[in-house]
Amino acid sequence: MTGRIRWQSARSILSPVSGFLREAGFTHSLTPSRNCTFGCTYCYVPTMRVHGGLKREDWEHWGQFTTFKENAAALLAKELRPDMAIYCSPLTDPYQPAEAEVRMMPVLLEAVHARPPRRFVIQTRGTLVLRDIELLRHPSIRVSFSITTDDDTIRRRFEPHCAPVAERVAALSALSAAGIAAFATLAPLLPCDPEALTSLAVRATPNALVGDPLHVRAVKPGGATTRPGAFRILDHHRQSEYADPAWQAGLIERLRAAAARHGRRFGVGPEAFGWLAE
Repeated sequence: MTGRIRWQSARSILSPVSGFLREAGFTHSLTPSRNCTFGCTYCYVPTMRVHGGLKREDWEHWGQFTTFKENAAALLAKELRPDMAIYCSPLTDPYQPAEAEVRMMPVLLEAVHARPPRRFVIQTRGTLVLRDIELLRHPSIRVSFSITTDDDTIRRRFEPHCAPVAERVAALSALSAAGIAAFATLAPLLPCDPEALTSLAVRATPNALVGDPLHVRAVKPGGATTRPGAFRILDHHRQSEYADPAWQAGLIERLRAAAARHGRRFGVGPEAFGWLAE
């Protein structure tokens, strides 16, 4: 992995948010690196290009390397304020494979412990998060753990470098059992059995379920969107309905109904992501 890890110095580490995250109640985002070695086929970040702080080499070679911000912890220690609600990260997974070697997150979490913000939310699909379980035990910290499908065959098609579904459910269960405020984020919603996916999530966490479908231009004419590779996979396996807004709406309602039968909330969009920031 070493050859795929690069370094740069950053001028700041916390960015004021706008749009979706601001509507959800966050004030800042933290992105510890640029580019992500999970390289998921659907990831919207490369479609943002320079608007996501990327360089051409990032979006042309997404997932092939990552560039860590070597002074991230020192900057965070200076920039943290008690009224902040921070989302880590909208642009790369903080527990991507390269993090196993770099160990950036422990020093960032130590900074959070020393000068806690109102809320610090970690968004990940990486089971490596369990390495830092002791540092995650803090009232300001929440973990939003992404489980995209109940079917590991589907997982391998779209996110082959991520842990299997069962391992991700087990990681979420371990976080919950450790007393950490851990949420299941069913996002992006890949082909799945919505009732089975809901059952997996509610067994792993006592909290509300957050979801989000694949982003499509039909309902999002501007900004970031799902990468074309994911749509090609859907087409190849005759599952293109998952990119149809009407189908997505029906899927969301099935998930909402399934969650309600378990006595849980399920939602999408800024309102649901706002539950993380509360």
